[in-house]
Amino acid sequence: MAKAIGMIEFKTVSAGITAADQMVKTARVEILEAQTVCPGKYIALIAGELSAVNAAVERAKATRSEELIGTFVLGNPDESIFPAIYGSSRIEGVDALGVLETYDASSIIVAADIAAKTAIVKLIELRIAKGMCGKSYMLITGEVAACEAAIEKAKAAVGERGMYLDSSVIAHPDEQICKSIL
Repeated sequence: MAKAIGMIEFKTVSAGITAADQMVKTARVEILEAQTVCPGKYIALIAGELSAVNAAVERAKATRSEELIGTFVLGNPDESIFPAIYGSSRIEGVDALGVLETYDASSIIVAADIAAKTAIVKLIELRIAKGMCGKSYMLITGEVAACEAAIEKAKAAVGERGMYLDSSVIAHPDEQICKSIL
């Protein structure tokens, strides 16, 4: 079985903590991150074997379904997701800058995985609901056509869930913009 990650996102802290507890009691998974995000929502990101992550997320969904905002399970996530989440991506030179925003936290990680697997792009950052009133965004770079293809594919995926907010691709962003994001 392959490595996988999964996430839960709840409207309330108590529901999120309860669901996270149920996830680790249900299957052999590791909590990578569990915390409160804006505006008082709760997320938990887990990793493990695909079957374990699936079981844990399904249990969490059933625990407090009335407070559930979203979930996902990704088998074989793109390796560049983790540096982008933790702000440790190493990027030199920005030919084009792709930006995609979502209304929730869980959709942006799925969008980033899709973007990274669609075209030759590099994930710069994933901002997950911190200081953004629950919204999230991703920044990618690559050639203009690659960024456009990656953003369009990610946009379509999150749009299916009704979580797409906005996106753009900037060809050759100004040096001041690049300094502010890298």
